[in-house]
Amino acid sequence: MFTKKWVRVLLPAVIVLIWLLGAGFGGPTFGKLEEVSSNDQASFLPASAESTEAGELRENFTDSTAIPAIVVVESEVEIAPQDLGVYEELGVALGDVEGLEPSTEGGPTVIGPIPAEDSLAVQFIALVSGDAELSEVVAELRAVLDEEVPAGTQGFVTGPAGFTTDLVSAFGGIDGILLAVALGAVFVILLAVYRSLILPFLVLFTSVFALATSILLVYALASWGWIQLSGQSQGILSILVIGAATDYALLLVARYREALTEFASKWDAMRVAYRGSIEPIAASGATVIIALLCLLFSDLNSNRSLGPIAAIGIVFSLLAALTLLPAFLLLFGRAAFWPLRPKAGTHPVEAYTENATGMEGLRGLWKRIAHVVSKHARPVWIASFLVLAAGSLGLLQLQANGVPQSSVILTPSNAVDGQEALARHFDAGAGSPVAVIAPEEQQDDVLAVVEIQEGIAEASVSAEPDGAVVVRDGNVLINGTLDFAPDSDEAGEVVRDLRSALDAVSPDALVGGVTAIAVDTNDTASADLVKIIPIVLGVILVILMLLLRSVLAPVLLIGSVVLSYATALGVSALVFNNLLGFDGADASVPLFGFVFLVALGVDYNIFLMTRVREESLRLGTRPGILRGLGVTGGVITSAGVVLAATFAALGVIPILFLAQIAFIVAFGVLLDTVLVRSLLVPALAYDIGPAIWWPSKLGRTGGPSHRGAPDASSEKEHERREEPAHRE
Repeated sequence: MFTKKWVRVLLPAVIVLIWLLGAGFGGPTFGKLEEVSSNDQASFLPASAESTEAGELRENFTDSTAIPAIVVVESEVEIAPQDLGVYEELGVALGDVEGLEPSTEGGPTVIGPIPAEDSLAVQFIALVSGDAELSEVVAELRAVLDEEVPAGTQGFVTGPAGFTTDLVSAFGGIDGILLAVALGAVFVILLAVYRSLILPFLVLFTSVFALATSILLVYALASWGWIQLSGQSQGILSILVIGAATDYALLLVARYREALTEFASKWDAMRVAYRGSIEPIAASGATVIIALLCLLFSDLNSNRSLGPIAAIGIVFSLLAALTLLPAFLLLFGRAAFWPLRPKAGTHPVEAYTENATGMEGLRGLWKRIAHVVSKHARPVWIASFLVLAAGSLGLLQLQANGVPQSSVILTPSNAVDGQEALARHFDAGAGSPVAVIAPEEQQDDVLAVVEIQEGIAEASVSAEPDGAVVVRDGNVLINGTLDFAPDSDEAGEVVRDLRSALDAVSPDALVGGVTAIAVDTNDTASADLVKIIPIVLGVILVILMLLLRSVLAPVLLIGSVVLSYATALGVSALVFNNLLGFDGADASVPLFGFVFLVALGVDYNIFLMTRVREESLRLGTRPGILRGLGVTGGVITSAGVVLAATFAALGVIPILFLAQIAFIVAFGVLLDTVLVRSLLVPALAYDIGPAIWWPSKLGRTGGPSHRGAPDASSEKEHERREEPAHRE
């Protein structure tokens, strides 16, 4: 007995120590993720994309890795030719900023001033050295403008360097602010759910340890070049781990607290709770992990990398919920629930009766909901279906075909303001030309097509200072200046039309540049959506069939979650277009929303239906449905609110993509929790009856043939409850 007690004390302590060591190494790594993270859109494209191939060939035409910064100075009055001397002095001051490199051999560090035709602005072109700290150089350029621009003018730093700097700045809060907001929201919810001062900390520690340990592995894989980490995947990882680990913890804690009212021994209670929750938790985690890994089929590097990154987070969430949290609960025992400690014997085992309804012992809201489902099952599920179908009509307004780069950052941006000023006074695409790589022998024909292409102001062949055409590996580079902002829909159409026109003249010609990258990214994201959705649905369907030993129930569950996803996306489209005034949505938003909502939405149905099946084996199908609905209602609703709150925290990062994902997933999870899992699924299952388990034996019998006689395992459990308990 002494050895048994010694092991019972030591085992939880060792588990906690192992996790503490992992978190101790992983926590400091959190701040280093930026070192191995990239937000360059070009790096997200597959090698086979036309803009990727063009970009690789374009590098042959320059030995520089410099990033262009476009400096625009806008004046309230016309700038007279004799006043350009002041701007020449400004150009010299800009050129003194460290980190810039000359544009050409022997040329000035900063090209300009270049006056606009309307004389209301001038622009400069500066090249930021590839080995310089981009954000610091751009900040210095902006500081010079603040100090040196003439009175009545305003200066901006835009172009690729300006936009990259502002994007990095917008992601700057992803380490601290996002985590603080998410954990704060979860803590408040847990306080309200548990009405305990200790338990919320144990659950949060479980989530934080899972996150810190997963980050250690993600950092290692990214530093080795095995995965590509970006700001958006970093933020989604944090939210997924906190939300998923907390959800799994809620389910285990609910079963543990329920068992503590039946057992005096915390070890016996944990054994029963663990046995009752490990299957749904493991199935839920496996569903999310496999759905995320389906992103490996994506052709976008950013999507393909997010799959394993997020899956790693879910794996550690599962491990923490099934090892660290039980260790915490065993170390603290009933004290974890202080001041409302559950007492053994306050929830006696209910007798099996022939006329059990499944609502015995239920009370409050969930008893009323179960009663409504039992009396009006068909009207309830039909009404729920119609509400969801009506919301899904908003899909007709979804504009998920990409957004201008100027709309990506939701906070005030110097680069965005500069791009708008540039468009007002110069050719809007001057800073980011279309780059056409063509065979040397077809140079004249290709140049002629580019010059007459509608939407291109001018075109020229890249040449040496002496006028000789630059030829690299038999190719020439032709730059075309767009009439439109390079990130606009109009510019995208120009690139598409130009590619079509060039196919007839030079099939080997490639069109690249900033606009082409955006076009290829959107096209690839749209293709991914069509390819990955069937894979995810098929995988989840198989998991549900294995878990529920049924065919019909999984098919209905999948259908309910897909309908819920369509409704969430439809309502989100209405909100984005009519309330928030967004210019559209990133082309990857529907795919990310689908993967998260379908995988996470199925989670709650797994939690519900595994308990329903367990109760159906004891009470019969229809009483089991009501019983399962009633006993899981509180914990699943709490889990949904927690997950919605954590995803909503993504909204604190002022990036359009993250803000849209935050709303879609948060709203969709609440919709799944409140309407789909509470009304639609149980009412539909109740209406169908035992056939819901077709073709399993339970579907033919509807439940036990003798409800009054529990099985052998139930008798053993009852006997154990009657035995004297171990001291805690």
